[in-house]
Amino acid sequence: MRFRLLIPALVAFSILAILSLRHAHAAGTAARQAMDDTSRAPVLVELFTSEGCSSCPPADALLERLDRSQPVNGTELIVLSEHVDYWNDIGWKDPFSSHEYSERQSAYAGHFGLGSIYTPQMVVDGHIELVGSDARRAIQAVETATNAAKAQLSLSAIRFDGANKVSLHLEAGPLPSSVSAKSANLFLAIADDSDESHVSHGENAGRTLKHVAVLRELVPVGTVGRTDRFSRDITVRLTSRTQGSLRILAIIQEPAVGRVLGVGSARLSN
Repeated sequence: MRFRLLIPALVAFSILAILSLRHAHAAGTAARQAMDDTSRAPVLVELFTSEGCSSCPPADALLERLDRSQPVNGTELIVLSEHVDYWNDIGWKDPFSSHEYSERQSAYAGHFGLGSIYTPQMVVDGHIELVGSDARRAIQAVETATNAAKAQLSLSAIRFDGANKVSLHLEAGPLPSSVSAKSANLFLAIADDSDESHVSHGENAGRTLKHVAVLRELVPVGTVGRTDRFSRDITVRLTSRTQGSLRILAIIQEPAVGRVLGVGSARLSN
């Protein structure tokens, strides 16, 4: 009788032990994933593009793949689509275009010593530029940028403030000790999570184009120094608003445009 009672007890103990091991493994995996997420180096990838440019859709698709697959170990790719307006007079006005982004690209051209601007152009961390559809060079540029020291950024308490405003708390800095700049500009960027257009005219007539992280607002909010931290509640008015989710980015960048010294992002859903 004693032997018969012992067998069920051993079976029950074995089941409890297996369940405990599975729980411990799952908890350990979740902890490792959380650690990996917080330890990944953020890298900003900007794509200057246009729906009026027939060479741009492959670059748009590449940016989406980079964003979705996150192909570089130890790196968090934070992407932005910046639609320029200088293609708008050849048959199709890009609904996401802004002259402000054309000016930003022109400033980059001066920074890189280029004689002209072009699309599609990819800029990685404000430091490396390349043809936006070149996947191999894009990966190489991200790998290079991963090694650069970055300032810390934290976005919290993000919410819609009425119908056309976004409010949040932003903390940043100080700049890394290895950076020679005494101060850098701090920007807040608001981007649509994704957008889609049915193009009826121009070089892409008849095509349905999809975009990711489409920049809609780029607002200077302050500066970050070598010793001082930035901490402030911020509200940004949206000049355009879609029904989809938003991406909120904070960018620390050498003036006027230069190396990106810090970048962070968060999502805001409707």
